[in-house]
Parts: sequence; C-alpha cells; structure tokens
Amino acid sequence: MNNFRALAVAMGACALTVAGCGSSSRTQAAETDASMVGVNAFLWRATLDTIDFMPLSSADPQSGIIITDWFAPSATPEERFRMTVYILDTRLRADGVNVSVFKQVNQGGNWVDADVSADTEVQLENAILTRARELKVGDFS
Repeated sequence: MNNFRALAVAMGACALTVAGCGSSSRTQAAETDASMVGVNAFLWRATLDTIDFMPLSSADPQSGIIITDWFAPSATPEERFRMTVYILDTRLRADGVNVSVFKQVNQGGNWVDADVSADTEVQLENAILTRARELKVGDFS
C-alpha cells in the first residue's frame, strides 16, 4: 500500500508539473472544441493539461468524457493505470469534475485488477480544479 501511495504522489506530481507547462496542440484543439459545446472550457483544458502524461484513448468535448489508454510508470512497470474523467457541469465548480482511476498489476504475465485509493482520484480532481482556476484567472477576454 505504501508503494501505491508513493506512486499516487508521483502521479499527482507529474500531473501538477505537466499542468504548469505551456499549452500543447492537443490542449489548443480541445479548447476550441470545448468553446463550441456545453462543457466548461476551463475544466476541459485543465483536464487535458493535467493528464497530458497519459496517452489518450478518447476525448469527447460534447459529452465531457476523456478516457486514457493504459499507462505504466517507468518506476513500476508491473503496474499500469488508466483514467476516465467526466466533466459534469458547464460552470467551474468543485463538483464539476469526476475522475475514475483504474489499476492493474502484472501477475505471471496476466494483468489483474487492483484497488486504487480514493485519495488518488481526489488528488487528480484537485489538480484539475487548480489548473482550471489558473486558466480562468489568466483569461482576460
């Protein structure tokens, strides 16, 4: 469990580090898409910024659902993670984003589902909300 907590902290640190970086073309495209639909553009862009270290499987700005592909941190290649992020509101609210994290561990060549701390999901939600607030404060238009 301590190993997973360390990984959760590392994932959160990666997310926060990535969130502080400049925008990528993926983020710019998402911002354009989000401005045309009913999800909060700040939450949409902040989510993509925050989870940029994970490969995307699907991102639908109309439904506000972002799904990543499996990601195995180099420090723990016997574990892999994927996320589904739901943007639930058109307003920038604390309950406007929900993150589900899925974990699997490799046991004898087979990937087996494993428990994920709810704290990991909360940390990612908080990182997304923090980035969304930063984006909103920086938006002077």
